[in-house]
Formats: sequence, structure tokens, C-alpha cells
Amino acid sequence: MFKNREVLRHSYRPLILPHRRPQIDSIASILAPAIRNETPSNILIYGKTGTGKTASVKYVGAELENACHEMGKACNVIHLNCELIDTQYRVLAQIANELDDIESKSSDRPRSSIPMTGWPTDQVYSELKSMVEAIGGVNVIVLDEIDKLVKKSGDETLYNLTRFNSELKNAKISMIGISNDLRFTNFLDPRVLSSLSEEELVFPPYNAPQLCDILKQRADVAFADGILDDGVIPLCAALAAQEHGDARRALDLLRISGELAEREDAPRVTEKHVKNAQQKIETDSLIVCVSSLPTQSKAVLYSMLILSEMNKQVFTTGEVAQVYRDVAQVLDLDVLTHRRITDLISELTMLGVINSRVVSRGRYGRTKEMWFGTGTAGIKKTLTQDERFDEERLNQIDTARFRSIFR
Repeated sequence: MFKNREVLRHSYRPLILPHRRPQIDSIASILAPAIRNETPSNILIYGKTGTGKTASVKYVGAELENACHEMGKACNVIHLNCELIDTQYRVLAQIANELDDIESKSSDRPRSSIPMTGWPTDQVYSELKSMVEAIGGVNVIVLDEIDKLVKKSGDETLYNLTRFNSELKNAKISMIGISNDLRFTNFLDPRVLSSLSEEELVFPPYNAPQLCDILKQRADVAFADGILDDGVIPLCAALAAQEHGDARRALDLLRISGELAEREDAPRVTEKHVKNAQQKIETDSLIVCVSSLPTQSKAVLYSMLILSEMNKQVFTTGEVAQVYRDVAQVLDLDVLTHRRITDLISELTMLGVINSRVVSRGRYGRTKEMWFGTGTAGIKKTLTQDERFDEERLNQIDTARFRSIFR
């Protein structure tokens, strides 16, 4: 079935990025001064998930390093994922360790790494500044998911990095921030924003024909010849185009479709496998979402499951609140107010765990109706993995009483 499954992974970087040439050229032209040992402008790059931001920056970064190396110029591109490294200390330490690793490989000297915890932040900053000055050249720091860093620890990290150049003599620092959130700049001090966003680029979502081209490029390498039905790639592209033009979603659909066909020992990948893959992805993402919910949200959700198991396809906020009070007491939780329960229900709707609508009851006012969009077995299994939701406790809930109330 597969020739090279890894080609369909997000981490794979193809030699050619379809439909991103204008963005790649823009990034390259902004970073070009590094070849002349001049400081490139800082860049802020925006765009929804799966629009090729990270892949384009990594592509240009690798080309820049190669070009500078051929010309005998010092240039390093350091890529950090701020979803994993989201404090000032860890960002500075990671940059220092990446540079130290690069330098030790080129000079065959032993590494002198900075620990990821334990030093005063000022000491890490000073050590990093000394290291950058000793290495010299141009150092491009890419902060992927920069909004996560700003929301977690403020803009002090960015402020310190943007003033680096004023303290350096033999080296230069340039920054690239990548974000899925167009509004995160609201959290930035105006001085930091003006320094960081000297250039701004927006990556538009892919449309269905563009996603088709991306998938065809990968499928030619990933799958054996004649394995895909003609409608598979267009269907994957169309479904992903509905999800804000997310290329990652399209690749996941295609890869999982192939894996499902492989498990069935099917001769070809068909549109049926794509539809099954879509359902699997939605179920898997739902389980991850449910497992990370706060305990009170899980209690509200479990209350909905009780109503669903009573064959109530649609239930109201009042019904959920009534069951929730018993669930909260059994789980030794503080019982929330009706308003707070309504807020948690809205959050569950926003996350896609449940569906809801507001309906008018005439002179009785308006109420919210809710229902589950997909099967609840995976949700219940995920909830019961939480130690608070152990079977002994849950058996204390008087579901028979609710059956008599809501029949």
C-alpha cells in the first residue's frame, strides 16, 4: 500500500512547496541582507494552522544557511517551538544550547550547555549574549507559536531579544515570529510590537484545488502505483478546504485513509476509507479534548451522558443542571451556579464536544438545547479514566430517579 508513509507526516519537508512561492520569495528577500552580513528585518508571520508557515520558514532558513556557508559567511537559523518552550528562561537557554551545539560541531570543542532550570535568568541572558558575540555573524531566531509564549509569560522575552542588537558588536540577531492568532499582538507593549513587526506576512488558507496539488505531490511518493481511487485526493482536499484550508488535515486524511485500507487488506484506497478516516480523526481529537477538560467541565459533560443514556436525544440546560447537582455531590465537587453551568456548556459547544442551539419557548422565555453529534462511547471511556470518576462513586448516582423525573 505504502512506498514511504513518512512523506504524509507533518514533519516531512518537501523540496518544493506548492502554492507558496510568493510567501517564500518574500521571506527570502527580507532575510537576504544576512548574506552580506547585515541585519535582516524582524518578521511577524500570521496564518491559520496548516497554511505552510513553518514549512516555508524552514525551507528559506535552510537555503539561507547553505548560501552563507558557500560564501564563507556565518549564519545560523534557530527554530524554537514556543508551545513546548514557553518561559523566558527556557527560550534563552534553548537558543544558547542550540548555538553551542552548532559551534561545537564546527569547531570540535566540547559542549558547555546551560541547564533548562536552576540559573538566574540574568545569568542565562548574559551567557547567551557572550556566546552570540563570540560566534559572530547573523543569527536568525524563529519563534514558532509565538502567541503561546506571550500569553504564558508576557512580552519580556521578546523585549530582551529585540534589544540584543544594541548590545552586540560582532554579531547580529534577527527574529521571526510565527502565529496562528492574529490578535496576540494586543498583548504586546507598543515598543516591542514596533521592533518585532518590522515586516508582516499573512499566509492565506489553501483552497481545494491547491490542496489537491499538495496531496498529489505527496501521494506520488507515498503510495504504490494505482492504489488510490480517482476520487480519493479530491475528497480529502474538499474536506480539508472546509476546515479553513488546512494542509495538515488533508495529509492526515490521506494517510489515515491508506492505513485503514491497509488494515482491511483492501486492494485500493476508496472514498469510503476517506469518510471513515474523517470520522476517526474527529473521534480521536474529541477524546484528546475531553481528557484535558477541567473536572467541573467533565462533571457537566458526564451529566449530559446520563441524560443521553436515558434515550434523551436532546436535553436542556435545566435538565443538565438538575443531574449535575447529584454528580457534583457524588464527586465531592463544589456545586456551581446555574449561570456557571451555562458558561461551561457554552465552552463545550465551542470545543465541538456537543452541539447546541437556543430555542424560544414563547412566554416561558428561551432555553438552550444540546445533543451529542457523534457516538458517546469514546467520551464516556475517556471520562472514566479520570480517577475522580471511578465506578464506585458513579454507581451512587440515582439514575432511576432521573428516569422518573424526565420520562
